[in-house]
Amino acid sequence: MAATNLNTSSLDTFRSSEQQNLLDDIDNLRHEGVGEFVFLPQIIVCGEQSSGKSSVLEGISGVPFPQHDTLCTRFPTEVVLRQAATPSAAVMIVPSKDASESDQARLNSFKQSLQRLEDIPDLVKRAKDEMGLTESGKAFSKDILRVEISGPDKPKLTIVDLPGLIQTDSKVQSVADVELITGLVTSYMENPKSVILAVVSAKNEYHNQAILRKARDVDPKGFRTLGLITKPDTLPPGSDSEGVIVDLASNNNIQFRLGWHVVKNRDYNERHWTGEERDRSEEHFFSKGAWTDLPRDMVGIGPLRRRLGKILLEQIQRYLPGLIEDIESNIQDCKNKLLKLGDSRDTPEKQRQFLLKLSQSFQTLCRAASDGSYEHPFFGNPASDGEYYKRLRAVVQNLNMEFSEVMRVRGYHRKIVDNDIRPEVDDGWEGDPSNGEKPLVMSRAGAIEWVRELLVRSRGRELPGSFNPLLVGELFRDQSTRWGRLSQEHVQQIWLASRDFLEKLLFEITDNETSGSLFTHWIDPRINERFDTASQSINRLLADRQKHPITYNHYYTENLQKIREKRQTGTLIESIQKHWGVSSDTISAYRNDLSISKLAEALSRRSQTDMDAFACSELLDSMEAYYKVAMKTFVDNVCIQVVEDVLIGDIWTIFSPPEVGQMHPDLIARIAAESTESQAQRRQLNRKLRILGKGKEICERHSTHSASKTVRARMEAKTALQDDAQTFRSEVSYTSSLRSRVESDSNEGSRGQMAEQKPPSEVGDYLDQGSTSEAPPVAELVEDKEEDGFATKVPHVGLEWRPLGKKSKKRSRR
Repeated sequence: MAATNLNTSSLDTFRSSEQQNLLDDIDNLRHEGVGEFVFLPQIIVCGEQSSGKSSVLEGISGVPFPQHDTLCTRFPTEVVLRQAATPSAAVMIVPSKDASESDQARLNSFKQSLQRLEDIPDLVKRAKDEMGLTESGKAFSKDILRVEISGPDKPKLTIVDLPGLIQTDSKVQSVADVELITGLVTSYMENPKSVILAVVSAKNEYHNQAILRKARDVDPKGFRTLGLITKPDTLPPGSDSEGVIVDLASNNNIQFRLGWHVVKNRDYNERHWTGEERDRSEEHFFSKGAWTDLPRDMVGIGPLRRRLGKILLEQIQRYLPGLIEDIESNIQDCKNKLLKLGDSRDTPEKQRQFLLKLSQSFQTLCRAASDGSYEHPFFGNPASDGEYYKRLRAVVQNLNMEFSEVMRVRGYHRKIVDNDIRPEVDDGWEGDPSNGEKPLVMSRAGAIEWVRELLVRSRGRELPGSFNPLLVGELFRDQSTRWGRLSQEHVQQIWLASRDFLEKLLFEITDNETSGSLFTHWIDPRINERFDTASQSINRLLADRQKHPITYNHYYTENLQKIREKRQTGTLIESIQKHWGVSSDTISAYRNDLSISKLAEALSRRSQTDMDAFACSELLDSMEAYYKVAMKTFVDNVCIQVVEDVLIGDIWTIFSPPEVGQMHPDLIARIAAESTESQAQRRQLNRKLRILGKGKEICERHSTHSASKTVRARMEAKTALQDDAQTFRSEVSYTSSLRSRVESDSNEGSRGQMAEQKPPSEVGDYLDQGSTSEAPPVAELVEDKEEDGFATKVPHVGLEWRPLGKKSKKRSRR
């Protein structure tokens, strides 16, 4: 191959001052490593193996790459051209983000300078060995070979050549290799800011080439894909296969918004040709046959450079303004993760200080959750189930309300109805009534008989028709049998909700490793202690059921009266219905034979001769009235004395600075000592933060440069406007003077002579409208001009002078 110096003049077509600045910014971002964390605009060369990608890359960049053994396509190759005061070239390896720290350090140390570009093949082979690629072992790598070429005449351009897609595995390319290459190429293509140069070989049927299917998958509308056809010289001239490829290049079959392009690379016999010889051969090939039907800007490496330059510039202009948002988002994510990790803590004192700060954050959020103050972002959107359970006070309140309702409708052991029919219990009850899982349903008559047995076996010195007051407690204890299980279940629900909340809180304020250790060694034991204490408090409240019923709540008397009034009303209705011989609640017509005495006699026949039945009825009423009062008191006691006082009320004190101050050093080490993984994560995050910070500075400099350019344009426009307005005033004054001379001269010949000195048409038109010598309003002399995305007022030299309110006409000024 002919010697090649560091001159890459074939890329001069990419240069322009605007493009230089934009590409500078992108190249600086890439050089700082920002591309590892955010998508950057770039050109990626994709295709199947042996499709001619490396030859295309060499033709575009003017940089020779090895093509005989596909060494270069065993890993991504990034060609970066930069502008610098002195020529230079270098080859380096950018480790994959999946590489271990030791591999990253080793690969980062591979940096070689070049004196001649023809030395690149040898350096590529050395880089291949450094990556650990061998014929019998690892065949492909995600590490990037970066080739940087700098010089005073170099454009700013980055092109990435990716390994060729593999259709099937073989002896030298395993299934794992196929999956690795497919995943690697896909990751580059999925970058929405990548311009996909999809290389298709004319030697093979295009619809069988995987790259087109891949391009359609990641870019369905073809907005950022440019199809590139290689090896057109392998087609017989005038053949059907040649016509098919020409039709494909015309964007008729597979359509891309960016269209198609065709290039002819060197063949084996032309491998020693210079770039100029290669270009002349290509130009001659496309100047004959069917290829003349294609526009000249769609064939050849030169037009391809120009197309790619324009496409890349548009891609950069579209996405560069939004890059700062992506960078800031990643920076904030890094800061949040570092905040969770906390400061480095390699000594006991640093570990204690770390836990002290952590406990303060814990207390702030925990107390806010307990108080129901949800302004902090931690509490999220309550519409999400996961976020709702962070709102501890809301969860506790809702569980307490559910508990109150459950106690009201399911807390009783026996359900007593007023008739002999045994209705089904439909409140979601399931289970066997004998073991307390489902209430016993009985009529009032059945309940009277149940109470009678208890009354008979518990007689004291009470008079007939009355009952022993202690029996109210016996009946109440039977009726409230289920309170223990329901209250314990409620306390367990509160405990689980608080435990889940504390786990979420710890994962919010610190890293996963520390939160797990802190929860295991400190939080969980203490929240379990609280649960045990709460269970004991429930047992103490339930112990009151074993004592004689005591209440001074007037609702007991009111409930007892309501129960008796309800039963008496039912008895009266039954007597009236029996007297009138009706079964309904209403009498349809007035009866003339109404006897008041007989009605009174019927209503008075309500005496109960069975003294035990009377006593049982009174006893049952007293129990029901007391149960309602006691049940409400029990619910309040559970929610206040157990849930609030034991579990939730001061939950933020579980992990507090005073507690941290009293922790044993060994416990602090178990909780706060950093693992090797945490230390590595902190280093990675600090590195990412440092890189993104530099990237943000670059983007901000670009924004500042654009804004300054706009300000300068506006100031220049203002100055030009003022100069133009002054010129207008002078011309109008001169024209007014001429008009006066014309009107004072009555000689027609003189008038004709003066006509030769008549001012320009636009000035005359302006004066014909009766204007004075006053200069035209400035508002009529400007128009909008779009510059750098800003609307700028600039003088319009073609606008006619008209007073405000008159529509101007475009005319030329002298």
